[in-house]
Amino acid sequence: HDEIKRLLNFTLFSKEISFFQYLSCLLFFPENYHWWWRSFFVSGGSAIYVLAYSVFYFYTKLDIDEFVPTLLYFTYTLMMVVTFWLLTGTIGFYAAFFFIRKIYAAVKID
Repeated sequence: HDEIKRLLNFTLFSKEISFFQYLSCLLFFPENYHWWWRSFFVSGGSAIYVLAYSVFYFYTKLDIDEFVPTLLYFTYTLMMVVTFWLLTGTIGFYAAFFFIRKIYAAVKID
């Protein structure tokens, strides 16, 4: 089962990178020089899903009624979501950056 999980994670990860490279091309070709910020924020946007699922999990699966455990749960969730956003945003930015560098390295100016 571990090999199937790794293969599925790798497949999803590679599909995410190719999707964000495509998005970066759409943003970059109209000569939008703010493409790097947009590629960072769009690829980091999958952290919103993690946040939504954490809130859903809190209300449906957990039985926490007190204030302090709720505060701890959402504080750690927010820390995890920000870290996930930075991680996926950085990966998406570098994927777009090297993809665009590769495209312009192939262009010959005569």
